[in-house]
Amino acid sequence: MKVLTLHTHYRQPGGEDQSFISETALLRERGHEVHTLIFHNRNLESMTVWRQAGSTIWNQKAYQHTRAAIQKHRPRLVHIHNTFPLASPGVLHAAKAEGIPVVMSLRNYRLLCVNGLFFQGGQPCEQCLGRLPWRGAIHGCYRNSRAASTVVAGMLALHRSLGTWCHVDGYIALTAFARQKFLEAGFPSEKVSVKPNFVHRDPVCGDGRGGYALFVGRLSAEKGIDTLLAAWSLPGRKVRLKVIGDGPLRTYVERIAKNTQEVEYLGSKNPEEVSTLMAEATFLVFPSLCYETFGRVAMEAFAMGTPVLAANIGAVGEITDNGRTGLHFRPSDPSDLAAKVDWLLCHPTELAHMRKEARREYEAKYTAERNYGMLMKIYAQAIANHRKR
Repeated sequence: MKVLTLHTHYRQPGGEDQSFISETALLRERGHEVHTLIFHNRNLESMTVWRQAGSTIWNQKAYQHTRAAIQKHRPRLVHIHNTFPLASPGVLHAAKAEGIPVVMSLRNYRLLCVNGLFFQGGQPCEQCLGRLPWRGAIHGCYRNSRAASTVVAGMLALHRSLGTWCHVDGYIALTAFARQKFLEAGFPSEKVSVKPNFVHRDPVCGDGRGGYALFVGRLSAEKGIDTLLAAWSLPGRKVRLKVIGDGPLRTYVERIAKNTQEVEYLGSKNPEEVSTLMAEATFLVFPSLCYETFGRVAMEAFAMGTPVLAANIGAVGEITDNGRTGLHFRPSDPSDLAAKVDWLLCHPTELAHMRKEARREYEAKYTAERNYGMLMKIYAQAIANHRKR
């Protein structure tokens, strides 16, 4: 099959970019002819504010580039991974104009929520779910800016009125939880399939003998950094906590690490370094306060045989099987998190069993081979939907 994949890279590389890279490589390895059309959000930095706003709502150049790429390569299908903000939803209209089936990955909640997280005021928020997102503009949910949020809200409102999302023949949600949110917003159930992320190269399982807990992710409020560090400040049995990542709360994390013997901040690490540290970790901590759409680092931990101590919220709570591949704790509750850490350290036999089950979970759900089969079914269904439409 000949496929055109379209993606807008984030300013800072993240899990969304890695998922696009992995999926593209997977298709090529299975003999598909894959052409890529990539836009870089760093190009926004050379634009005026007004041009940035206009491109977010409708980028005519991206529309033209997409049509040209389709005309040049004549793909059987276009797979869109991210359009925000530079490519704009206009690329969907380009695919429609060329009569090509479209699959779109739902890697966040951007089509339903101004900030794409369902998170506002330090807690989950669904005020805009299934509604026009004017509340997100009022609250300044995107980058704490009412002006920027108004642009995003305007983009969402305009493309809903244009029926832009109807041009998609198949959506890919990463978990059943995420799929349900899109269904609640009115997306047709027959178009939204569940296919998780995957680990492209099968890693060697670790032994967890490092004697430390690990956090990997963006250092921001919605990721539960406050909960994490507060738990490690409470009295009781502790294991050393290593923190990997960067973000707006970096200075705060550095200060806590400097003054807390049990906390070590490692900064940003490349994927190979993260994998090594994850394999040796006693367990991974995922304290997110927002819904997430998947939780890529949890899956990567499972691949290493590392159990996950996860906040019982959204997709992360869904993919972590409490008592088997890890433990749940109450979101934003440092005391409960500390209690679960203490339980794991006091039950080495159960912890060892969780390591085996975590690896089994990866082998059952998150390998490249299993993911490829799911992707082909979604492509076939999208082509069938396109013919009906």
